[in-house]
Amino acid sequence: MTRQVFLYDPPERFVAGTVGLPGRRTFFLQASARGRVTSVALEKTQVAALAERMDELLDEVVRRTGGNAPVPAVAPADVADTAPLDAPVEEEFRVGTMALAWDGEEQRMIVEAQALVELDADSEEDLAEAEERLLQDEENGPPVLRVRLTGAQARAFAKRALDIVNAGRPPCPLCSLPLDPEGHVCPRQNGYRRGA
Repeated sequence: MTRQVFLYDPPERFVAGTVGLPGRRTFFLQASARGRVTSVALEKTQVAALAERMDELLDEVVRRTGGNAPVPAVAPADVADTAPLDAPVEEEFRVGTMALAWDGEEQRMIVEAQALVELDADSEEDLAEAEERLLQDEENGPPVLRVRLTGAQARAFAKRALDIVNAGRPPCPLCSLPLDPEGHVCPRQNGYRRGA
């Protein structure tokens, strides 16, 4: 089967967003252009790691070019996207691996999110070989979302993604674990709740 590549070069919109209530949210990356929308599901930790790494890579580009790259130091307000995900949100695949790169010639951030693939292997060596074959097979690999962003778009994506990750359930003041709407058994209080 030929690999399915969802390419957005450039996207009209590329954002991280959620569906559901805090504590039960599903995280998505969503790209859109010319009436086409692609949504892929991923974990909260993957969203946070992508945003943090994207900011680090942009900072490195600015440092290496002596500030000559078209990359703003912070997300420009005119590029900010606070709108919800485009509905209906239909998951194309669940993300397994992600990659980032900076194209110096085109002055673009390249983001790739590849589908999660279950590999059957009898040993660690077989698993490593299967993973290597999968990574090298550009024609027949798992589906991939590939997006090319300007420096300003990448900064705006990273800011929104971190804001969404941090907008979850508030932390417990004692143990820092997330508070659930139904209550919270705090390990620092050994599960004890004070009466009202």
